[in-house]
Amino acid sequence: MIDSSVVAGGKKASTSNAVDIRNVTKRFGNNLAADNINFSIEEGEFFSFLGPSGCGKTTLLRMIAGFERPTEGTISVCGVNMVAVPPHLRPVNMVFQNYALFPHLTIGENVAFGLKSKRKFSQSEIAQRVKDALELVRLSSLIDRLPGQLSGGQQQRIALARAVVNNPQVLLLDEPLSALDPQIREEMQIELARLQKRLGMTFVMVTHDQNEALALSSRIAVFCQGKLEQLATPEEIYRSPSSLFVAKFIGQTNVIEGEIAGHDANCHRIVAASGIEILSAIKGEKLPAGTKVAALIKPTAARFVGAAFLPEETGIIYDAQVLNKSFQGTSTEYFVSIQGLEVRVSEPNALAASSQPALDQSARIFIPADSCDVLSMQAEQ
Repeated sequence: MIDSSVVAGGKKASTSNAVDIRNVTKRFGNNLAADNINFSIEEGEFFSFLGPSGCGKTTLLRMIAGFERPTEGTISVCGVNMVAVPPHLRPVNMVFQNYALFPHLTIGENVAFGLKSKRKFSQSEIAQRVKDALELVRLSSLIDRLPGQLSGGQQQRIALARAVVNNPQVLLLDEPLSALDPQIREEMQIELARLQKRLGMTFVMVTHDQNEALALSSRIAVFCQGKLEQLATPEEIYRSPSSLFVAKFIGQTNVIEGEIAGHDANCHRIVAASGIEILSAIKGEKLPAGTKVAALIKPTAARFVGAAFLPEETGIIYDAQVLNKSFQGTSTEYFVSIQGLEVRVSEPNALAASSQPALDQSARIFIPADSCDVLSMQAEQ
């Protein structure tokens, strides 16, 4: 493991973070891939870059790895400025989306490749390190097989073993699970979490899959068009998005634009463009009447209720029409119309089937005020 205050001319920074991104901008001609990015990644974190294609997340990962160089700004790894340090001298390793295994080498030879190229380990040391790395990913019995004889999930685990065998300070993962089938992908999520916890190593993962990021990460950086939209824990990003983009991108949120019409008790009273009223519990700043806002309602928060339902909590009951219904296994997803406004509702299938409305049927929807968040649109302008 590299543990030096100076690496290939890099200067030691006054920080104990695993990665520090400071004022990083990256341009490709007229295209701005990263726009003055600033944040730090703590040692031992499982940190994710999340966003749609073209948002700049992979470019930032490649700059940490050294495959791209910032147009402006600095990137430090464990306190060392890496901007002038070539990729092979950085204390990081990268797991690529396509695994990048050598098809003509055995699994053992693939894992040993990086160790042999360093020319500082004896044959016995290399053999022991390879054995340990393969045991970490629970594939030591496949040491003599070729990559083509392995499943996609097994190949991904070999790619992980090859990356961790060098004991990097930071492991970079570029869409590591995107090529896998859904079931294997879920299994590999568990494998990644287990491996990161056991090693205590800093993992930095790029993904466009919000469920993957929410499930694995200690913190998430959400990007859009080269800008850092929000950096927070999965819970904070899911429950309290800081921008309209994050609200729409995370968790299939119902985003209903309107304005504050007034206040009832401890609630904002919002009038949507469609004319319907929505109550939102005041959880922070009390917004004045006339403020343009977006009401944020998770599909799991809205629920169907019967004719005799009397709410014990503050909220509004709406008459609705079921437009679409989709069985999803543990839940059924609905699109309903409330006075022309389409709202997504997710109903657990553990509830009695008789309580769930049929397609094209009229229904009543209850939305609790406490489950509706408000995002001021002033910051979006």
